[in-house]
Amino acid sequence: MQVGDRQQAPRRPVQRPRRPRFQPLAGAVEGKRSHERAFNTLPPRFSSNLRFVLNTSIESACASRGAISGGFMRRTIDRTGLAAQGVAMRRLVYFGFAAVLLWPVGSSAEPVPHRAEYILRLGPAANAPRIGTAVSDLSADCAGWRLKRDIAAEIGLTAAWKIAVGSKLDGEEARGGGAFRYRATQIQNGSERQTHGRLQRTAKEVRGEIVSSNSPAQITLPAATLMPVAGIAHLIERLRNGAGSFPALMFDAEVISDAMLIDVELLERGMLRAARPGDKPVAMPEGKSWPVSMTFTNGRNQAQRPLFTVTALVWETGILDRLTVDTGLINVTADIQSLDLRKAPHCPRS
Repeated sequence: MQVGDRQQAPRRPVQRPRRPRFQPLAGAVEGKRSHERAFNTLPPRFSSNLRFVLNTSIESACASRGAISGGFMRRTIDRTGLAAQGVAMRRLVYFGFAAVLLWPVGSSAEPVPHRAEYILRLGPAANAPRIGTAVSDLSADCAGWRLKRDIAAEIGLTAAWKIAVGSKLDGEEARGGGAFRYRATQIQNGSERQTHGRLQRTAKEVRGEIVSSNSPAQITLPAATLMPVAGIAHLIERLRNGAGSFPALMFDAEVISDAMLIDVELLERGMLRAARPGDKPVAMPEGKSWPVSMTFTNGRNQAQRPLFTVTALVWETGILDRLTVDTGLINVTADIQSLDLRKAPHCPRS
């Protein structure tokens, strides 16, 4: 089995500009626990900050493959088309939206602590049906950040078949992005799957341990891998500096527990989905905002089609609004319903 292979539901490609890809993984199987694969040399575009070797154990790859293919969730109706929609929708609700709310390090553009509630709808139409809610709660003290998220939705694929899905995340990240600990719970129709893990950054790499229903898996990621909260600062800093497009590598804590390649592109404001006229306006903090598009690809198999794209309005405070997550088969939108800003801690300089 080649590390990085994932089982995916059939879907039409997500349209996006072409970009250079990493070279395929190479290496041979040497043993179940000692097996590792490595990326070959990167194209010049990535050489400044993403030239690396990415090694992961077979246990991590198997756990990732089982999670993303829905191995812990058994289908109740054996219909290929409906199953494909269910898998895609599940991935949207507790991966697409979750991934974009979690975004090296050492940037001055720290996000503002806040609690934001979102309404989830199926499709971009003004009268699109409401399918659920999402809450993103970011707090801080002088030691680090606390990130909590709760996403819940119910999707009717047919008149007789509905899927209730959800995702919960509770994570702690050290200031500067040097360490991250988390516990994640994924839910479908009452069945839960829990995962917890911890990552530690060193000068040359990021090492982690991921524990799920299987045995613990040890992973090694490149030093350029973005931790969740510190990555928000990276995104804002690049946009402030006028970057029109740039790649980033991000650790996903909730589904694949591995690296995701993200292509970020600045959009014209007219290309972003408009706010729905029926929604109550929410006062946003003063500051700049940027409409962006983000394309998410499996970091270990970039020859595959992107998993999904996300468009959103990104504020320099780290708040996101007017999100649209598109898999090419279906899409889900998220709009802020309420926003509570919190004071940042006053911490002595070290």
